[in-house]
Amino acid sequence: MSRHILFVCKSCNSVHSDDIDYEKADGANLLNQLLNLHQDWMHRDALEIREVGCFWTCSRPCSIAFSAPDKATYLFTKVPATEAEALLQFGQLYLASKDGNIPWKQFPESLQSMEVAKVPPV
Repeated sequence: MSRHILFVCKSCNSVHSDDIDYEKADGANLLNQLLNLHQDWMHRDALEIREVGCFWTCSRPCSIAFSAPDKATYLFTKVPATEAEALLQFGQLYLASKDGNIPWKQFPESLQSMEVAKVPPV
C-alpha cells in the first residue's frame, strides 16, 4: 500500500510577532490535536502525520496538506485548530479514493468553507 501523509505546518500562527512561542502556535496546537486523535484512529497505520516547519502560507494559517504517490494532493489553508476531527474524516475519504479525487460535496461540512487547492499527481 502506498504511503499517505498528512503534512501539518507547525509554525502557522494567526498572530505574527518576533516573540512567538512556536511550541504554542496555532499550527502546533492543530498538530497536537491531530496526533492525539490519530492514536486511537482506526486508520492510523495507513496515514502518517508529519510536521512541516513552514508551508509559506503565513497570511492563511493554519495550513495542512494530504499527499500520496499517484494521487492528487490537497492543500488546505485557514484551518482552525478545532478542525482536527474533520481533517481525519477527510483523511478517510482520501485513503479510500483511488486517485485522490474527492468531490467537494463529500468534504466534511466544516472543511467546505476552507481555502483548498488540489494539485494533480505527477
